[in-house]
Amino acid sequence: MHFTTLKVFTFCAFSGVVLLSGCGKSRENITLAGSTAFQPFAEKLADQYMAKHPEVAITIQGGGSALGIQSAQTGAAQIGMADLVSLPAETSSMKNIVVARDGIAIVVHPSNPIAGLNLDQVRGIFSGTIKNWKMVGGADHDIAVISREAGSGTRSSFEQIIGGLKLTGDALIQDSNGTIRETVANDAHAIGYLSHGLINEKIKPVTIDGYSCCEKDIMAGTYKFVRPVFLVYKEDVSPACHAFLDYLLSAEAQNLLHDNGLIKAK
Repeated sequence: MHFTTLKVFTFCAFSGVVLLSGCGKSRENITLAGSTAFQPFAEKLADQYMAKHPEVAITIQGGGSALGIQSAQTGAAQIGMADLVSLPAETSSMKNIVVARDGIAIVVHPSNPIAGLNLDQVRGIFSGTIKNWKMVGGADHDIAVISREAGSGTRSSFEQIIGGLKLTGDALIQDSNGTIRETVANDAHAIGYLSHGLINEKIKPVTIDGYSCCEKDIMAGTYKFVRPVFLVYKEDVSPACHAFLDYLLSAEAQNLLHDNGLIKAK
């Protein structure tokens, strides 16, 4: 075959592949952005949903609750994830659902002898007026305060529930619940806070005013560090997006969230 003819044949064959590929039905894209505390749970839900709905492609992004709300407002994401005690006024023109409830656990290193604190002690530690563990019955050692960044829903909820808190300037700032967990797990004198769904054997949650960050105390209303997980979206999102939102409130999705450490929405 002549070289020129071969080039034409190859081009035509390749073009045919492209055209045939283009004939396939494109997938509907849905993007969720926001809460890093809820992000790993959203990823599990998305994987479970896409396994049964291959026509949908779901992308989960973090960035914090403030960014999630902003992304839903601007259209950068169809759904914003926000773990806040209450939604800010700028979401009033948007739709929202509560997909789960989440406790915020105050955690220390497992070797720390402190098993419980009261609300005033927590406020004092994170504001910097209590700087040494011996001031709350612990060892004679400086306290390493670990906190989330501004814009984090976990931090906003934590500070709102405590009330009157101005975070100490000595706090080490981390950008996710996961990094809070690892930092506390690697520092015998550290204290931090994170989603109770992320508690593992590397860290130890302490009781607050005698109540623990467990489902029983959360549901009874005796453990105060609790916030809803909101999903915010515009009313005119796609039918595929509405279908996914409906799925998130289904028994299957709610059971998955519960099995992984969150409290069901209802």
